[in-house]
Amino acid sequence: MSLKQIMRCSWHREDGNATIEFALIFPAIMTLFLMVFEVGLYMTRGVMLDRAVDIGMRELRLGTLTPMTHDGLKTKICDNSVIIPNCDSTVLIELRPIDEDTWSPLDQDATCVDRSEEVQPVLDFDSGAKHEMMLVRVCAVFDPFFPTGKMASQMKLDDTGGYALVAVSAYVNEP
Repeated sequence: MSLKQIMRCSWHREDGNATIEFALIFPAIMTLFLMVFEVGLYMTRGVMLDRAVDIGMRELRLGTLTPMTHDGLKTKICDNSVIIPNCDSTVLIELRPIDEDTWSPLDQDATCVDRSEEVQPVLDFDSGAKHEMMLVRVCAVFDPFFPTGKMASQMKLDDTGGYALVAVSAYVNEP
């Protein structure tokens, strides 16, 4: 058999086509799957943090959270946020009254846990007076599930490679 005949026979063979298609398509499909999983986890954590903050704020409004302390509110939020790992060490709570003369909001950037430091920043936790409007902001820091994935590369990450989720709520102190 001549080289020309061997090339002609090889040119018409179809075995191995599925392997080439798999090798070309599989990385794109896996990248898409990992991004969808990461987005789903991100959204689930955000919803669970919002839910836990809402439950904690309801107990604050009703006066069933006694004594009202930073640690008590943090414990209540952590008890109700099922999907947040290491909640006690990843969550910071800021609570302060709203000045009704200026209606000044909270700072633009939330202060979150600095996992690279042993001592964490101290935030305002002022329970306010009767009939006073209160703002609460809860910040939780998470590690991306796939830190080398495309989704994690698009997120704003801190120095330790974690991203922050922030939940904000407001309520009025009842008499």
